[in-house]
Amino acid sequence: MQVLQVSWQALSGFQSPKNLQLRSPSPKPRFRVSAVALPPPPMSPDIEEVFKSLESWATQSIIPLLKPVEESWQPQDLLPSPTYNNVEEEFFDQIRSIQDRAAEIPDEYFVVLVGDMITEEALPTYQTIMNSIDAIKDKTGVCSSPWARWTRAWSAEENRHGDLLRTYLYLTGRVDMTMVERTIQHLIGAGMDARFNNNPYLFYVYTSFQERATFVSHGNTARLAKNNGNPLLARICGTIAADEKRHEIAYVKVTEKLLEVDPNNAMLAIEEMMRRKITMPAFLMYDGCDPMLFHHFSAVAQRLGVYTTDDYANILEFLIGQWKLEKMEGLKPEAQRAQDYVCGLAPRIRRLQERADERARKMGPLSVKFSWVFNKEVLL
Repeated sequence: MQVLQVSWQALSGFQSPKNLQLRSPSPKPRFRVSAVALPPPPMSPDIEEVFKSLESWATQSIIPLLKPVEESWQPQDLLPSPTYNNVEEEFFDQIRSIQDRAAEIPDEYFVVLVGDMITEEALPTYQTIMNSIDAIKDKTGVCSSPWARWTRAWSAEENRHGDLLRTYLYLTGRVDMTMVERTIQHLIGAGMDARFNNNPYLFYVYTSFQERATFVSHGNTARLAKNNGNPLLARICGTIAADEKRHEIAYVKVTEKLLEVDPNNAMLAIEEMMRRKITMPAFLMYDGCDPMLFHHFSAVAQRLGVYTTDDYANILEFLIGQWKLEKMEGLKPEAQRAQDYVCGLAPRIRRLQERADERARKMGPLSVKFSWVFNKEVLL
C-alpha cells in the first residue's frame, strides 16, 4: 500500500505544494493524538450480516486474486545474489552497475522513491487497522474466514515491496539509510489516523482508492527510471505496481459488491471518504528534523509527476465509472445527494488545483533540505 498515494493537495485544502513552505513549521511533528483513546463504536448488526452473507462470494471472487507463494516474485529475484555460487567478482560488478546507474538519477527522484518505500515499510500499522474492524478482522490470528485470510495474505504480499525497495536504495549509496530508518521507526510508532469507525464500508472505499493510487505512483516511478536509462529500477517499480493493480482489483470488486447488496449505505460511505479527502497512510511521517516532511515529500512527487492532483481526480473518475455510480437508480434521497456530490467532485478538484498552480507560479520556486539525501536541497 504505497506510497503511496492519494492527492496531497487534497489533504491540505487543495493548496499548491509550494504554498505549504510558507507556513510556520511547528517545532514538533504535528501528530494528532487524542487525550483519551476511545473504543470504536459497536458495529451495526446489519453490516455484520452483510459480510457474513458475502463469505462464499469472497472465497470464490477475492481469494483467487492472491498469488501462491511458489508463483510469487521475491525481492532476491530482482537483486544481485551474494550466494556462494555467484562468483565474487560478478556480485560486486552487479553492485557497481547499480551504483553507476543510480549516480545519473537526480536527488528529487530518490526523495520520492524513499517516501514510497517508507510508506510500504509501515505495513504493521495497516494490518493492525484491518484487524480493528469487527466484520473483517482475524479474530484468532488463524481465522479461516475469507476476510481474515485476505488480510494475512495481502500483508505477506505487500511485505515484499518495502524489502525490495529498501535493499535497492541501500545498494545505491545515494540515500542516508540512518535517516530513512529513523523515519520508518517514527512512522510505525505514530500509526495512522484512519477514522474508519469500525465501518468496513469506509475501509473498502479507502483501499479501492489507495491501491489504485499506489499502482499509479509506482507505475510513474517505473516510467521515470526507464527514461533515466535504469532498466533494473524500472523493473523493480513496475513489478510492485503490478501487485498493487491486482490488489486494487480485489478492493474495487468488494466495494462494487457492497453497492449491489446495500446501495444506500455503500454510496454514503463513498461520499464520506471523499469529503474527508482520503488521508494518506504516511501522513504522519517524520524524520526527527522536518515537521512538514510529508508535505514536502508530496510536493516533490507532484512536481515530478509521480503522483499529482490530476491523478487523484483521474482515480475518482475511474472508480465512478467502474462502479457505475452515475447510473445508479432507486436510491434514497440522502444517498442520491451523496451520488450527486461524488459524481461532480472531480471537475471541482481540477478547478481548485488550477487556481493553486497559478498562485504558485506567481510565487516562484522554493526548495527544502531532505535528510534522506544527506540534507541536499531539493526543489518543491
